Amino acid sequence: MSDNLSKSVLIAGSILGVLVLAFLAYSRPGYFTSQTYLGGLLLLEFLLASIWAFRRIFFPLIVLTFLLAGVNLPVGGVWNIVRWFFLCAGFLVGAFIMLRERQHRFGLFHALALFAVLSAIVSSAVSRYPDFALLKAVSLLLLFGYAATGARLAIAGREIRFFRGLLLGCEVFVGVIGAFYLVGIEVMGNPNSLGAVTGVVGCPILLWGTLLDEKPIVHQRRLVLLGLSAYLMFHSLARAAMIAALIACGLLCLALRRYRLLGQGILIILIAMTASAIFNPEGFSRTMSSLTASVVYKGKDPTLGVFLSRQSPWQTAVESIKTHFWFGTGFGTTDNGADASAHLSRFSSGDGIIAENGSSYLTILTWVGMLGVFPFLCLLLMLVFKILRTVRWMLNNGNPVHPAIPLAMLTVAGLIHAGFEDWLFAPGYYLCVFFWSLAFVFVDLVPASPVQQMFSVSPPRLMRRTLADVAPTR
Repeated sequence: MSDNLSKSVLIAGSILGVLVLAFLAYSRPGYFTSQTYLGGLLLLEFLLASIWAFRRIFFPLIVLTFLLAGVNLPVGGVWNIVRWFFLCAGFLVGAFIMLRERQHRFGLFHALALFAVLSAIVSSAVSRYPDFALLKAVSLLLLFGYAATGARLAIAGREIRFFRGLLLGCEVFVGVIGAFYLVGIEVMGNPNSLGAVTGVVGCPILLWGTLLDEKPIVHQRRLVLLGLSAYLMFHSLARAAMIAALIACGLLCLALRRYRLLGQGILIILIAMTASAIFNPEGFSRTMSSLTASVVYKGKDPTLGVFLSRQSPWQTAVESIKTHFWFGTGFGTTDNGADASAHLSRFSSGDGIIAENGSSYLTILTWVGMLGVFPFLCLLLMLVFKILRTVRWMLNNGNPVHPAIPLAMLTVAGLIHAGFEDWLFAPGYYLCVFFWSLAFVFVDLVPASPVQQMFSVSPPRLMRRTLADVAPTR
């Protein structure tokens, strides 16, 4: 009844909108000859159409709008502002649906996210640039608000379709960026961004996809795209992405007791290296020397250490923490005595580029200080606890079809990668939006502990209906 009422209201609103547009076309014809007004009108129509199918298409639409704003393509500038309207609409519509249905629970994780947003807002009061810091805190509110409402609605009751769409989306994404790089277009903007999306998203999710019982052609396609994702990751020479992907993929194989698969992967790498060394020893030596210099030492003097390229930004962050120990510099801002506009290119989400040698954990401590970092720390620790529970379930069952598994591996890769790159709390960056949206979904899907199952009257609906229930057979 409520769905019919909502559709009736939307239809009535659409009819009224058409009448208003007809009146404006008659009284203000100049509005319909301006590209700005026409573009805004088309955007509004597109937004309303996406709200009509909110659960099915709004999540990929959010990810796509933020991705288009960050890629190195001519369309990027158009989406810099548009994406925030979509995120705000997703938050408001998702909250409205949840309040109307009253079937979705909010727990400790969501309370910690709210306190983290409040901490960011309070930190703006002590910032040298309070207006800018407040805007950044509001963007974090929109992100966490959408993740707690709209992103969770995208999967509730349609888990199988969601994860099939997630796998297909990763396949298409890796294939598209591979095609762009094949023709010489660095669509991701810089090597760190390429490494981040392939190492944190592409490799763990596609590896999980190869473990599912699918048709041979689907299995082979995912293996090829997994190899492409790994190649692009190593092509980026991003150390943080390599470490994150290797740990996440290794943990996936070990927790599911796929020791043979892990051994095969290591063996393939060793065979490729050995064959290269045998047939072209001089070229292999030059390649290894080049990789050691570019990947391990980042072109710096080897005698000065592996992390020389990161010592300067880390030292800067430590000095800023000492100067603003308790309250920080304000969320999303720094304090080096320069004008606020000097920080926009670095902290604004408009550039869509990861800070080259930062750390998300040092950054958030710099922004909100020791007093404000506590809810952020608790939020991250709760994610770690959920990962450990999922890994324990994987060790006990050895079944790859549970929907929490790919999200746990993505979360592992993201948390590790964020220790070396500054993106985890940058709401305008597409990887940040993707990570936190799925992190809120992951919290809902984590397998119940034995104690929870013992005192539960009936298993949660998400646990009764997993991918195994409708997994296709060969």
